[in-house]
Amino acid sequence: MKSICIYCGSAQGTNPAFLTEAVTAGTLIAQAGLTLVYGGGRVGLMGAVADAALAAGGKVVGVMPADLVSQEIGHTGLTELRVVNSMHERKWAMAELADGFLCLPGGPGTFEEIFEQWTWALLGFHAKPCGFVNVSGYYDLLRQTIQQMADNGFIAQQYVDMLMYAEDTAQALEQFRAYVAPPPKWGVAAVEQRY
Repeated sequence: MKSICIYCGSAQGTNPAFLTEAVTAGTLIAQAGLTLVYGGGRVGLMGAVADAALAAGGKVVGVMPADLVSQEIGHTGLTELRVVNSMHERKWAMAELADGFLCLPGGPGTFEEIFEQWTWALLGFHAKPCGFVNVSGYYDLLRQTIQQMADNGFIAQQYVDMLMYAEDTAQALEQFRAYVAPPPKWGVAAVEQRY
C-alpha cells in the first residue's frame, strides 16, 4: 500500500472530535510514508487532513473539477492538484491513484464516493479496502442500514463484512494492511449463492 484516499466533509461538522481525527489522519498517513489522495479542497475536514499531512512532510495529491477550483475552494499548497473536467473524472482519478479508501465524517458527497468504491470492490473491479473511521459513533446508523441489505437478501454477508469500521485512523490503517478481498460478486461461488 502506497496511497490512501480520504473522503470527508467540506465542512468541519459540529463535533470537535471530527476535526481532531482529520488532523490525526493526515499526520498518520504522512508519517507512514503514504501519499494522501483526496478531493483537493482547502475547506472543512478536507482542508484539515491535507494541511496535517503536509505539515508532517507528506505527499498530498488533490483532484478537483475545474468549476470548483474556479470557486476558489481548491487547496493551493498541495504537492499536486489535478484539475479535471467533471465529478466523474474526479472520482475515477482518485480511484486510480489510491490503494485504499477511508471515510472520515462527511455529508452526501462522502457517502456517494465510498459507496461507489465499495460497489466496484464487490463487483471485482478492484481489490482495495474500503472503510470508515467511526468518530463518536458517526457511522453507527449507516452500519445498521448496510447490515439490513444482507438481512433482507439484497447482498451476501461477505460483502457487508468487507467494509471495515475503526474507532480511529491508526486502527483503520492496521486493518487496511491486513485486508484480503472476498471473491467478486459475479464469480462462480457468488453466483451459486444467488446474490
